[in-house]
Amino acid sequence: MATSDDGGFHGPSIEEFFPEVIFFAGTPFEINRIILIRFLAVLAIVLIFWIGTRRMKVVPGRFQSVVEMGLDFARVNIAEDLLGKKDGRRFLPLITTIFFMVLFMNITGIIPFLNIAGTSVIGVPLVLAVVAWVAFIYAGLKKHPGAFFKNALFPPGVPWPLYIIVTPIELVSTFVLRPITLTLRLLMNMVVGHLLLVLFFAATQFFFFTAGGLWSLFGVGTLAFGFVFTLFEILVAVLQAYVFALLTTVYIQLALAEEH
Repeated sequence: MATSDDGGFHGPSIEEFFPEVIFFAGTPFEINRIILIRFLAVLAIVLIFWIGTRRMKVVPGRFQSVVEMGLDFARVNIAEDLLGKKDGRRFLPLITTIFFMVLFMNITGIIPFLNIAGTSVIGVPLVLAVVAWVAFIYAGLKKHPGAFFKNALFPPGVPWPLYIIVTPIELVSTFVLRPITLTLRLLMNMVVGHLLLVLFFAATQFFFFTAGGLWSLFGVGTLAFGFVFTLFEILVAVLQAYVFALLTTVYIQLALAEEH
């Protein structure tokens, strides 16, 4: 990635996100590196929570404590804080699944030998955004079956001539932009983070092993930046999982609000 045949430096490109097929080439079930990473992330989620909850004790061990802490964070700090205990319990499986799925697929971007987030290609962010959007619609229709769409598109208290302007704005902002912004916020953060990490470490390789000499001092700098940015990417991975789950919960809360 760092050098070409002429010895020049070449940074990362968008081709990073379209790797070659590894298994089942030419079939509808083609698996490339990113899809394989997604499978590994899901497997890790299943294993961690199965091991952490299969023999739960009144006095938990360290591993059980970590698992319970993660589950309590999704339950208390996201679901119940915004929806209350009753509605929070109803939507908790969805919110918890979204939070940990995004978290685990984000964190693969800094794991050695994986080095790319499972959410850095649009498929997973888009599917999760659609799921969040469907949950929002379902919650609204379940709570206010006869008034949800009417009150969303025609807010009470607005003079009727202004509905010519307000209704199209509400339609786009409420039912179109929400899943789009959920998708793009997660996707772009993971894409940019991966490209920056590859840039730093590819530059380090170039300065150390190709340029040599005094250029190696620049390699020390790019290596330090790469390390710092790796720590920052861990923070971004957790933060984006939290934001995605939080916004999903906020949308459900808005659908359940009494004004609908």
